[in-house]
Amino acid sequence: MKRRKVIALISLAAATSTALIACAPDDSPTADGAAGQGETLVVYSGRGEDLIGPMFERFEAETGISVDVRYGDTAELAATILEEGQNSPADIYFAQDAGALGALQIEGRTRNIPENLLDQVDPRFRSREGQWIGITGRARVFAYNTDMLDADEVPDSIWDLTEPEWSGRVGWAPTNGSFQAFVSAVREHEGEERAREWLEAMQANDPQVFRNNTSIVEGLGRGEVEVGLVNNYYLARFQAEDPNFPVAHHYPSGDVGSMINIAGVAILDTTDQPEAAEAFVAFMLSPEAQQHFAEGNSEYPLIAGIDPPDNQLPISEINPPDIDLSSLEDLEGTLSLLQETGAL
Repeated sequence: MKRRKVIALISLAAATSTALIACAPDDSPTADGAAGQGETLVVYSGRGEDLIGPMFERFEAETGISVDVRYGDTAELAATILEEGQNSPADIYFAQDAGALGALQIEGRTRNIPENLLDQVDPRFRSREGQWIGITGRARVFAYNTDMLDADEVPDSIWDLTEPEWSGRVGWAPTNGSFQAFVSAVREHEGEERAREWLEAMQANDPQVFRNNTSIVEGLGRGEVEVGLVNNYYLARFQAEDPNFPVAHHYPSGDVGSMINIAGVAILDTTDQPEAAEAFVAFMLSPEAQQHFAEGNSEYPLIAGIDPPDNQLPISEINPPDIDLSSLEDLEGTLSLLQETGAL
């Protein structure tokens, strides 16, 4: 039964893709899909267990393929995979941003993902070379305290935040991976020197430093800062407990402050179970999983036909600048820049 479920997942992926393109490629995983019960996939996950664990359990229940998960920091897990080399036990790398996936791609540590899986996701949210694929989308936003600011008072650009009037009023989390991916996007979009100029100007404007996105939103709710640089899905957790939580989102149009990144996966070159790994990717792109990510995590689904999370601006209505997510792989350069400017 479970073996049939695996094949059904891959077949569903193929059928969905066929609806989007004229025909599926010859190397579709349906050709000889033979994964199933008794196998174990080793997944290195930069996503937290609370966000992704339930979907691993459903995948196991529906396919009979066990998942052995190693949770950790996205960048650290990528470094571990590189250090382990061809001795790595990992089959799948699940990252919380595109940059880390791109870093493994450049090092030749990823495998081609079948076209019938890739074609389910907008080309903006997957590797141009087919080496990784987005599972969910997350937008950067300006979160603001609605008791302290009206919507028309919120800045429209990351550069506005460097003006003297915003001194001491902005919160950020330089040690957080999603912020560092955002800085990589600033480097890509604005150029290296402009990115340095922005960080130095922000540093001079006395930003309030928080540990992560959650603590920024908490600080916004307490009025410790008026604007915070965060991802879109944290606020929903607070509003679920308190519908009157005094924080809202602003998406600066055409500004890197509203860039859209992904959480995504790559199949590693060390896997000896490529069909089971492809079934894993197919499951994460299934309507069941995508609906869970939207409803449970308030993340953006990346396949067609799934409603966006409640009370979130649809991804089609966000107007981010054109940023190639495949070019955000230089995390080391971003960390160096953050250190040189005193942000870290």
